[in-house]
Amino acid sequence: MKARIINRLNYLNLRNMRMFKNVMTGLFEVLPKNPYWSANKTGFLRGDIQRMGKQWIRISWISFYTFTLCFLAGCNHKSVFIKEPAIYRFAELKPRWSSPENFNGRVGNGGKENNGAKGHPFDSIPAGKSLELLHIQEAGIIQRIWITIDNRSPEMLRSLRIDMYWDDNSKPAVSVPFGDFFGVGLGRTATFQNVFFANPEGRSFNCFIPMPFKKGARISVTNESSKSIAKIFYDVDYNLVKSWDEDILYFHAYWHRDTATVLGKDFDLLPEIKGRGRFLGVNIGVSENPVYGKSWFGEGEVKMYLDGDTDFPTLNGTGTEDYIGSAWGQGKFTNPYMGCTIGGDSLAQWSFYRYHVPDPIYFSEACRVTIQQLGGNLTANVEKSQKNGASLIPVAIDTGTMFLLYQNFKKIEIDTMVHPKGWVNFYRSDDVSATSYFYLDRPSSELPVIQNVFMRTCNLRTQLGIK
Repeated sequence: MKARIINRLNYLNLRNMRMFKNVMTGLFEVLPKNPYWSANKTGFLRGDIQRMGKQWIRISWISFYTFTLCFLAGCNHKSVFIKEPAIYRFAELKPRWSSPENFNGRVGNGGKENNGAKGHPFDSIPAGKSLELLHIQEAGIIQRIWITIDNRSPEMLRSLRIDMYWDDNSKPAVSVPFGDFFGVGLGRTATFQNVFFANPEGRSFNCFIPMPFKKGARISVTNESSKSIAKIFYDVDYNLVKSWDEDILYFHAYWHRDTATVLGKDFDLLPEIKGRGRFLGVNIGVSENPVYGKSWFGEGEVKMYLDGDTDFPTLNGTGTEDYIGSAWGQGKFTNPYMGCTIGGDSLAQWSFYRYHVPDPIYFSEACRVTIQQLGGNLTANVEKSQKNGASLIPVAIDTGTMFLLYQNFKKIEIDTMVHPKGWVNFYRSDDVSATSYFYLDRPSSELPVIQNVFMRTCNLRTQLGIK
C-alpha cells in the first residue's frame, strides 16, 4: 500500500508537491529521486483535477496530505532513527562535536584550554602513531566528518589510514587510506562535491554518510609514513539517540589495489560479503598501463552478484563510463551521484565515482561487485600493440554489430587482413584501486584487512612522473 502511494505521488506535479516532498523527506530514509517530482509538467491527473475547481483541489489536497502523513507515520520505519525530522520540527536528539577543542563533545567542556579563547584547534600525529578522533560508549549516529591536514601529498594521503569501529568490535568496519576514503582517488586532491563527500577548495575532507551505532563508536587516524603530521584539524559531528531499531544497518568501507590486474580476470570492487545490507557505491582509481599506447581503458562492465548469483550476475552494466552516467568516452565532471575528478590527463590517470542513492542496491544474503578489465582501440592499433608485445586478449570487434572473438582466455592475434576493421574490445592489465561503501546488518565483516603501506604507496604518479 505504501509503495503504491509513493508511485502515484511520483506522477503528480501540482504546485504544492514540492512542499509535500520536503515533509515526506523527514519520514523516509531515502525518498525516491524520481524526475517526475519536478520534471513532469503534465501529470496524468492534472487535467481532470483542474476541471474540478480550485476549491475542490484545496480541500482534497489537505485531506490527502493528512491521510498519507498519518498512514506513513504509523509505519515502523527505520528513518525515525536515521534521519532528523523536517527542519522546522523539534527532535529529541543531542548534538555533539568531537574536536581538539572538546574531544568527544563533552557537555560544557568546549574551549577550556585557553579560558575560552582559541587554544587547541589542532593535534599532531607523529610518524608511526595514531590519533583518536572519537571514542564514546553510547548509541548515536555520526552525520558529518570534516578534517584537514598540513601534508596532503599523494604519499601521505595513502600512508594515513582511517579506521572506524562500532560497538566495541576489535575489527574495524572501515579501514581505508585516508584520501581514498574521502573520495580522493590516487592520492590526488581535486575540488569537488557530491552527495557523500566534498573537497570545496582541494584542501579539506568532508564526509556526510550517516553512520549509526548501537553501543559505541571509535574513529582513529594512523600515520604509517616516515613523516609526522604537524597539524590535523577535525570535527566529528554526531547525535546521541535514545532508541535503536533492529532494522538499522552499520556503515562499512573497503579499499583494495592491484598494481597489475590479472589478464581476463575481473577486479573485485567489493569481494563477496555475507549478510543483509545495501551497497552504497564506489570510487575507483585507474593508472593506465603505457604499454597499450593511446588506447581507451574503460570498456569494462560493472557486475553485481546478489543473493546466490554464481557464474553470472543479476546486475550487469555496459561499460565504465556508462556506469558513471557518461558516454562515448570520459572527461572530468562532478555530479551528486556520479562523476570523474581526474580524467585522462598527462599522467594517464582516472578517478571516478558512482553512488547508488536514487537507485538503491539492497541485498538479503550476499553481495559481490566487480569491474571487467577491458579496454578498446581500432583494429590496426590493436594489431600493432600485439606485435610490440603488449599483453592483451581480444574479445570482440564492433563494426556496427558485435563480431565475437572471446574463447575462455585464448589469445587471438588480431590481423587486419583477416579480421574486420572496427573497434576492438580487449582484456588488458592496469593499476586499479577502489573504495567501496556499504551498509551491513553487523558491525564487522569477514573482508580482508587493509593492504600494507608499501602496497598503498608504490608507483604513485605525480606531476614529475611515476615514483
